[in-house]
Amino acid sequence: MANQVGKHYAGKHFQEEEQPMKQEESCSFRTSIGGQALMEGILMRGPKKQAIVCRTQDGLVEKTEDLKLLKDKYPVFGLPLIRGCVIFIDSLVKGMKALTYSADLLPEDQQGEPDKLDQWIEAHFSEEKAQKLIIITAVVLGVILSVGLFVFLPTLLVRLINWKQSFSLPVINLLEGVLRVIILLVYMYLVSKVKDIKRVFSYHGAEHKTIFCYEHGNPLTVENVRRESRFHPRCGTSFLLVVVLVSILVNLLFNVIFPITNVFARIGCHILLIPIVVGISYEINRWCGAHDNALSAALSAPGKWLQHITTNEPDDEMIECAIRAMELVIPEEKGSDAWGS
Repeated sequence: MANQVGKHYAGKHFQEEEQPMKQEESCSFRTSIGGQALMEGILMRGPKKQAIVCRTQDGLVEKTEDLKLLKDKYPVFGLPLIRGCVIFIDSLVKGMKALTYSADLLPEDQQGEPDKLDQWIEAHFSEEKAQKLIIITAVVLGVILSVGLFVFLPTLLVRLINWKQSFSLPVINLLEGVLRVIILLVYMYLVSKVKDIKRVFSYHGAEHKTIFCYEHGNPLTVENVRRESRFHPRCGTSFLLVVVLVSILVNLLFNVIFPITNVFARIGCHILLIPIVVGISYEINRWCGAHDNALSAALSAPGKWLQHITTNEPDDEMIECAIRAMELVIPEEKGSDAWGS
């Protein structure tokens, strides 16, 4: 499981006496290539394939594979609002597979012992089936944890606060939304203080810097990547904050049309509305990524603020890792990876 990957070796963070001036974050070309920070590595996903590059004691380890998109087989999954949920679930599964792969590359003394559930699965199934079941279990448990933190907990807390049931539904929705934002920020902050996660967040910074360097049309060198900003407007982590904010508006509108006061009925409605919230959030992120104006900047701002927590400055080895992962997924046809294409 992802949360049992163990400790991984610490490394120096890049420091230099004189930091070069960072380039402007806006750029004429916006790529659809995105990434994910792993345990001592980077996952980059392009329009046709994805690449995992991890740093081990023996050097860089590379793994590439062609992408099989559901929308290519079933065009309905590429339609607006629907595509957001499909891409989100697909990213969760692929991301968990990549995270598990990167964790397996760590030295044995840093991997930690698998938990009892993993041990039971490994004992009762073949190696291939066990790996799939462990990944599916991790994804399901992650979803359950997210629903518990951002649906059950805020709703129940507001119910306790409003034990006399004197608040109006709009006020209840607003309080629940504020609690979701607070829980997300506190959770991210606490996670960022974990030693191992600090390095993962540094790889996250390397991913952003490398994508910016590519979008600016500069050669992918450590020196060029180093001077880029680590705050990218199309960050997947920022998407989580957008989801929380959109959920406030969607739930408010729903409760205006269908007033529901029972706490368990409200929790059930919140869960049923998740696909709609995710779909709308994805379209907002997609629109912001394609435009450079005051509205897109305002909508992207909260996510970029969150990146002060979820990204750190990388060292040169992390940047090298991100550069190699990027090189492996850049399409041969120039511009075919343009955002929205």
